[in-house]
Amino acid sequence: MPSKDTTEQKALKLVFEAGEEGLLQSDLWKLLDVSSREGSRLAKKFEEKGKVVREKVLNDGRWTYKLYFKKEPVTLESVEGCPCLICPEVDKCFRGGSIDPNVCLFLTSWIDPRLETIQVEARDEDLG
Repeated sequence: MPSKDTTEQKALKLVFEAGEEGLLQSDLWKLLDVSSREGSRLAKKFEEKGKVVREKVLNDGRWTYKLYFKKEPVTLESVEGCPCLICPEVDKCFRGGSIDPNVCLFLTSWIDPRLETIQVEARDEDLG
């Protein structure tokens, strides 16, 4: 069974990837393979934390909620300390390139230090 943090991360990622179309709350719990109660609890928690907007909608004759990722404005404080700002290889850095922000340990550890260990473990599994 996936950990609570992993399920929450997957849920937020799904809502984020749904973009401006949003994601039905009922689809969220189905995609996560959790109960409707757990899906509802996650959606409410994200709304309370200000991470998503929940909009009541009628879908196939039933009331549900559509979830939208709440975009935050970028501020100078939000990018302070970002390793990309001083990286000598930034001009070579792009998705799928020889230097890829998706696997950059410096960027990953800046975003969330907990993710660095997950990324290292995944890379080691790929190599092993």
